Amino acid sequence: MRWHFILSIVGILLFFLGLCMLFPLFFGLYYKDQSVIPLLKAMGITLAAGLSLIVCFRSIKVDYISHREGMAIVAVGWTAIGFFGAFPFYLGSEFSTFIDAFFESVSGFTTTGSSILTNIEAVSKGLLFWRSFIQWLGGMGIIVLSVAILPFLGVGGMQLYKAEVPSPVPDKLKPRIRDTAMILWKVYVLISLAQVLLLMLGGMDLYDALCHTFTTMPTGGFSTKNTSIAHFNSVYLDTVFIFFMVLAGINFSLHYQFLRGKPLAFWRDSECRFFLGAVLVLTGIVSINIYGSVYESLGQALRFGAFQVVSIVTTTGYATADYELWPAMSQIILLLCMFLGASAGSTGGGMKCLRVMLYFKYCYKELFSLVHPHAVKHIKIGGKSVPEDVMRSVLGFMGLYIGLFAFSSVLIASMGVDFMTSIASVAATIGNIGPGLGMVGPVDNFAHIPYLGKWVLIWCMLLGRLEIYTVIILLVPEFWRK
Repeated sequence: MRWHFILSIVGILLFFLGLCMLFPLFFGLYYKDQSVIPLLKAMGITLAAGLSLIVCFRSIKVDYISHREGMAIVAVGWTAIGFFGAFPFYLGSEFSTFIDAFFESVSGFTTTGSSILTNIEAVSKGLLFWRSFIQWLGGMGIIVLSVAILPFLGVGGMQLYKAEVPSPVPDKLKPRIRDTAMILWKVYVLISLAQVLLLMLGGMDLYDALCHTFTTMPTGGFSTKNTSIAHFNSVYLDTVFIFFMVLAGINFSLHYQFLRGKPLAFWRDSECRFFLGAVLVLTGIVSINIYGSVYESLGQALRFGAFQVVSIVTTTGYATADYELWPAMSQIILLLCMFLGASAGSTGGGMKCLRVMLYFKYCYKELFSLVHPHAVKHIKIGGKSVPEDVMRSVLGFMGLYIGLFAFSSVLIASMGVDFMTSIASVAATIGNIGPGLGMVGPVDNFAHIPYLGKWVLIWCMLLGRLEIYTVIILLVPEFWRK
């Protein structure tokens, strides 16, 4: 592999990240808070590191980026971005150790939303904006953004795009991958602007509207309030959040088709129908389950049930209620939602609805073959047969996902963490959810997780955001051999 080229690209990403710190710096200056100095120092460090890598590892023009190099750039790039993105937090006064700052940064960029902060509202406005903004950058993907705005990445953009975009079969809307990346980011920005306006109509100020939009569209879930969305206690705002969380959980290529004048694009997509159907069915079950036992009126049960189901299944992680006080059935459904996830090609995490659909179809095919051993049955999605290599990739992903979940849960439990917290913390981080159950529930945080446990969960967050293969491939010896 051409490490000079890989490190030069990582340098460009870090330089871009440093420039992005200008946005929270503006809010820090506007509110005259304590974030200005930490942000200036962090910006200087990040820009210097990026520029050093660019200068030291200047590479001749390349005509292609191999599959291995694409994975290495994405894996190393995301780790570096998470590391340097932690400096504003660490240099401030709110985070006592670098591991806590690194945890918060990776949680932001991977759009997980798990936090170690115990008093969010005490954090300076500039740092809270940075905390939200990095989720927005990570939602569609900072490398996809780089592919869109950096012309020289066009030659190998597809390898970078495939390694970062959360989908078993990345959509290519245009022949040039740079154009595809640009379209996705334009749609992303347009929907974000719409949400900002609707939140402000509901009484939010511009700052909170921006921060919450920056964490809704990437399905991140960071809030500027200690009690998350429950702080606002508004039916209108809850409805707006539910609507935009659902939009963020749908494949963004469908949004593009809709904006192009194809109103039936959502209905014609089988995965979208599955996702919306699952949301409706699970919302109905949870709402009925909490009606009477938790909430006296059906309207309240529907309001809070719908919000939490949508929040968890889209892997956003906002909270309007302490669902740990709900009946066991509702808690189990929410735990299963953590694994299901949103649609492929969305900003949501989890296994993705498309993979779950393909897995069920594969299981049915095997059962069908037992009854009709000589019959030839193909697995189809949207009327098209699924290629064998895609099916193998999906089955491999499902196996690795469950295996890594179990392995990581055992590691967390070995550090003295209780059973429910162990499995819920791993499910919440590897699925990029945010809050879990037990001691990491919606009214708790991850501050009490042991030092080594935080490293394990950071690894889980990267695994979930980069779809496992991009990270785990680095541990395969053959990857490093010529």
